[in-house]
Amino acid sequence: MSRLRIFDAEQPQNPSSVHIAHKDIARELGKVGVRFEQWEANQPVAPGASQEQVVAAYRHDIDRLMSEEGYQAVDVISLTPDHPDRAALRKKFLSEHTHSEDEVRFFVAGAGQFTLHIGDKIYDVLCEQGDLIGVPDGTRHWFDMSEAPYFVAIRLFTNKEGWVANFTGSDIADHFPRMTPLATAA
Repeated sequence: MSRLRIFDAEQPQNPSSVHIAHKDIARELGKVGVRFEQWEANQPVAPGASQEQVVAAYRHDIDRLMSEEGYQAVDVISLTPDHPDRAALRKKFLSEHTHSEDEVRFFVAGAGQFTLHIGDKIYDVLCEQGDLIGVPDGTRHWFDMSEAPYFVAIRLFTNKEGWVANFTGSDIADHFPRMTPLATAA
């Protein structure tokens, strides 16, 4: 189940609010300029589907976003608990960073946790299958995929070279909850 927890940046122990209804998550994130949508495939996506098959299943929504926001490239990333570089990949994304373009991810399968640092608030978003999150350029954030990652995600880019992380040097991400592995991903 998708979830949004909002924390005061100085109080990482207890969220000030928790939202699990999609419309509530979308409303709260929309207030700070973050896109949150749910998509459905227009055709079945089988386990092990190629990048082309995954993109084809969501082509209508991908084309809509590309037209609305000017995204130039799309790809699919997949990570499983047995990936040999999973620990290094996880560590890379766990530090607070920004990008010079939007970070847009649609979860075809599995889950990931985006944590956004906006003003004096922390927006901790557990995204699961069917969720799209659009983090605006310049937004401080980090991403966790748990110690046993499992996700397939469509990524959209403005820069055809993909995103480049600009790390802030802050240790704030170390003070907030990490993602726990999904029971279905084991």
